[in-house]
Amino acid sequence: MRPMSTTIDSSPVGARRLLGAALSVGACAVACSMLAGAQQDTAASKPAGSATLEETRLTMDKWLETQQIISRERKDWQQGKEILLGRIDLIKKEIASLEEKTQEAQASVTEASKKRDEVAAERDQLTTISDQLTGSVTSMEGEVRTLLATIPEPLKTRLQTLIQRIPEDPATTRVTTPERFQNVIGILNELNKANTEITVNYEVRTLADGRPAEVQAIYVGLAQAYYVSAGGEAGIGRPAADGWKWEQARSIAPDLTTALEILQGKHTPAFVPLPVQIR
Repeated sequence: MRPMSTTIDSSPVGARRLLGAALSVGACAVACSMLAGAQQDTAASKPAGSATLEETRLTMDKWLETQQIISRERKDWQQGKEILLGRIDLIKKEIASLEEKTQEAQASVTEASKKRDEVAAERDQLTTISDQLTGSVTSMEGEVRTLLATIPEPLKTRLQTLIQRIPEDPATTRVTTPERFQNVIGILNELNKANTEITVNYEVRTLADGRPAEVQAIYVGLAQAYYVSAGGEAGIGRPAADGWKWEQARSIAPDLTTALEILQGKHTPAFVPLPVQIR
């Protein structure tokens, strides 16, 4: 290879060319330097741009997450609201039901109070009536006791069971008022029946000579009685306050014998005169 030879043109035109060439080289160097700087700036600014995108991505993720949380909370709140509203409606219904039941209970209490007052008034009335009935039966028992002293002994013996039921002390007796009424009515029924009948009984009477003997006694109701013995002794009996009183009446013996035969079916019916005392 041959060495290159350089010829420098020193003319004005050559100087201008040389200056132009130098300026061209300088401009090229500056341009290259600027390009390199731009490339360096681009390379330096790239990581910074990448960091901003990451932050943006994270921010978007957070925003999406926040929106999801908000949506979930809104959904939960809506469900909770519906549940609460349902509970409120249920409580309102329960309150209405309780108020209705309370009103019914109050009405029942009022009705019960009214019935209680009615029952109390009826009880007081029944107590008054019971006291009156107790007083009445006590008075009737006293009258029956007085009446029992005037009835014949055979009838008194027949009524002994009912007589024993009359309480000795009406104030302390355990026998109820209805039972006492029933007992008194039973005695009065027997007395009324005996007062409408003619009965014959075998009894022991003291005769005129002072000795006891069996006789046949005819009771005409509860007001008059006659007796006759087998030996022809006769007498008349009448009720008194302290029991029956008997007196001798031998003259009526034949008529009493005839009357007994009629009652026993041994004699034809006939009119038999017997003495009667009416009080």
